[in-house]
Amino acid sequence: MKRAILAALGLATSLALPAAADDLKVGLLLPFSGVYAALGNDIEAGFTLALDEFGSDTGVTFDVVREDTEVKPPVALGKAKKLILQDKVDVMAGIVSSGVLGAVRDMVHGAGVPLIVANAGNDDATGASCSPFITRMSFSNGQVNRPMGTWMYDQGIRKVFTLAPDYAAGRQMIDGFTQTFTAAGGEVVGQEFTPFQKTQDFGPYLAQAKASGADAVYVFYAGGEAISFVKQYDSFGLKAELPLYGSGFLTSPLYVNAEGPSAEGVITALHYVPTIDNPANAAFVAAFKAKTGRVPSEFAVHGYDAGRALVTAVQTGARDRETLAAALRKVSFDGPRGALSIDPATNNIVQPIYVYETVAGDDGLTQKVLAQLPAEADPVNGCAMPAVSN
Repeated sequence: MKRAILAALGLATSLALPAAADDLKVGLLLPFSGVYAALGNDIEAGFTLALDEFGSDTGVTFDVVREDTEVKPPVALGKAKKLILQDKVDVMAGIVSSGVLGAVRDMVHGAGVPLIVANAGNDDATGASCSPFITRMSFSNGQVNRPMGTWMYDQGIRKVFTLAPDYAAGRQMIDGFTQTFTAAGGEVVGQEFTPFQKTQDFGPYLAQAKASGADAVYVFYAGGEAISFVKQYDSFGLKAELPLYGSGFLTSPLYVNAEGPSAEGVITALHYVPTIDNPANAAFVAAFKAKTGRVPSEFAVHGYDAGRALVTAVQTGARDRETLAAALRKVSFDGPRGALSIDPATNNIVQPIYVYETVAGDDGLTQKVLAQLPAEADPVNGCAMPAVSN
């Protein structure tokens, strides 16, 4: 509302405010239709909330141009070209799918347009394919899972069976976990990758897990696959005798209620849950619920922190593509997730990871935080980051 009013009063205030110099055009590239529309809507809600909350005293008007990627890399590339060449945006934010990020990466890098990644977790985006113009405010696939390997070993778990869908994110999530679990002394007694978005019956894989001699099962699934897997794991009778652990996307607040009682007792790790106990998160949860009527997910906080990162960069005086890209690499603040910063070696976020158990609450399923694990920077992973001048 405040941004709209400022825009509407632009002519009337032109003598007092250098409006043209202080307008910032922002391209928001998200899926607003298709399988990931709910994620896109949560990210947008968080992003606009942050601009309203933190940007109102900057003297800058944020003109947001929305484009729907449809979670289709060719479509997303066309929309990115439009934002860069036709709309002439100063900065872009969004991107849910790692495939979409891969499709637009060279266009963004070549044009020198800063992109704030608000979801896509592919390790390569801040590794071998890193760019000084791409800053990630969400997570990387390995980052979410590496701390869990050590933590589970410290809980006395020695043998694990792993499962994940057979695509880049699934393999990177499991690799992050197995690296630290085996380094601590644990043993992966079985590992399967299920056909992505094609597996409806997990029974054969669950039978393998049961027969493996594992102490626990560790998995990554998300969205509809997560719902199906959690329900089948429970109905297969495994939960009581073979505890289920995993990446926190397995029991995301966005869809955990669809999993119902089957999710109770499942322990996972993620960079954000709405029950994190700090003042910034309490304020964010209250504001997001007032705006949308729902509890924020990790996707909502991605958008919120992406918006705040943009405002923080603007507060340094950055106004054009080059200065915004340079300023975004230096962003740090205490947010709903805790203390956040950007590793200039990779442009990836550095953040704490939370281990949580899904439990029954007064208003449905909720998250009981069991541990906060230390923030660690990702390995450089092939990134050779060129400098961006201020």
